[in-house]
Amino acid sequence: MGERIKQRRMELGISQGELSKRSGLSRVQISNLERGECKNAHSKTLMALAVALETTVNWLFFGTSV
Repeated sequence: MGERIKQRRMELGISQGELSKRSGLSRVQISNLERGECKNAHSKTLMALAVALETTVNWLFFGTSV
């Protein structure tokens, strides 16, 4: 999941700081997620990331679209 978060963030051309602003998550949380250090993300966290990254939770989590 972390690689997909970073991949999508890079596709959008935004920094971790900008993703932090868009999602309401801290930059440290985003960094931890991207590095795979957070294995149990809450559904609210995944939803916030999906909206901020203009994608779906399904894609973030599984790498597939619905």
